[in-house]
Amino acid sequence: MARQTSATRASQLVNLRRSSRKRPSQPGPSPPSPKRRYEEDEDRTRVKPEDGNEDVQPSMKAAKSRTIKQEQTKDEPSLQKNPPPTTQPVPSSLSSLDTSLAARKLRLYYGTDGTHATTPASPFPDFAHPTAAECRLAHSILASLHGPRERPTNPPASGPAGRAGCGDAATVLDALVRTILSQNTTDANSARAKRAMDAAYGGRHDNWAAVAAGGTARLEDAIRCGGLAAAKSRVIISILERLRERHASSSSLSSLSSSPAVAKDDDEKNQNDSIYSLEHIRDLPTADAMRELLSFRGVGPKTASCVLLFCLGRDSFAVDTHVHRIAGLLGWRPPRATRDETHLHLDARVPDTDKYGLHVLMVTHGKRCAECKAGGRAAGRCELRKAFWGREV
Repeated sequence: MARQTSATRASQLVNLRRSSRKRPSQPGPSPPSPKRRYEEDEDRTRVKPEDGNEDVQPSMKAAKSRTIKQEQTKDEPSLQKNPPPTTQPVPSSLSSLDTSLAARKLRLYYGTDGTHATTPASPFPDFAHPTAAECRLAHSILASLHGPRERPTNPPASGPAGRAGCGDAATVLDALVRTILSQNTTDANSARAKRAMDAAYGGRHDNWAAVAAGGTARLEDAIRCGGLAAAKSRVIISILERLRERHASSSSLSSLSSSPAVAKDDDEKNQNDSIYSLEHIRDLPTADAMRELLSFRGVGPKTASCVLLFCLGRDSFAVDTHVHRIAGLLGWRPPRATRDETHLHLDARVPDTDKYGLHVLMVTHGKRCAECKAGGRAAGRCELRKAFWGREV
């Protein structure tokens, strides 16, 4: 019996060794779980609003932040697709490439069908706040706390020294660049970056030919003190290159791009100004002006809205981090609304007569009020929050 058991064990050991020598078969890929299939489908269909977009974010990791660079990489594949046609006329200065990019962003800004004409559409049509009366009440309270804010009647003749706000710019292009520099940084840092940029290119606030010729690396080094210099420099250089492609003839382009020197005579300066210019936007209807601004990579609804509001004197309600936060405190947006969605919603609901003053006052209040600033806690002393008590989301 013992011999039989021993023999049996030996036989089993031999069989085990033989089976181990056989090459294991390669199992086929297992089908994805329902949860995984849902996530993959969601990834394929999700469309992130810009301004990603539109905006430069503190973290520059491509997979986790909505930076200007991320918008560039997201938008490039979409240029190969044919977006649904729009009924709105296309400005003649736009190329087909620009038009495709603008159309994609406008579908987010004006509605999914891309066929509306002049007004933005709220992504929350059933969310009934703020009403016009609520906007007037908030505007009145904020004006009593911080003083009234009126839109300037005359634009500045040149960019004031020491200030880098969009409304301080003399030209549309300068206003756009200033707005990009101001993203995700303090006013002091953006002003410092603009001064450093001007000093690096001959002491002029509009020496765009030298900025374009110097390339991304030189500009990044010049504006490093403002934060997120790599992403912002890529966007600014991309805009200048796009303008040069649009407006420069082949002969003038070759003569200007071959030399990074500062333009010295009036003829070259006038030619440079005509190439690197967005002044024609001043004569466009607001919807067309928004379309052209959105045609640039890295420029989303929030950035374009600031240019419209402060530089062009149009009625557009820009939403920065302060406005987005206070809109939540007042119950003016759904709890999980993104900043871009909040911009679309408030731009559609805030009356035009309140857009400039209310925007400026909400930003001011968000910086000064101990209860409404970032990290602040309700203490029952903020007059604005008391007026909308119980509405916080």
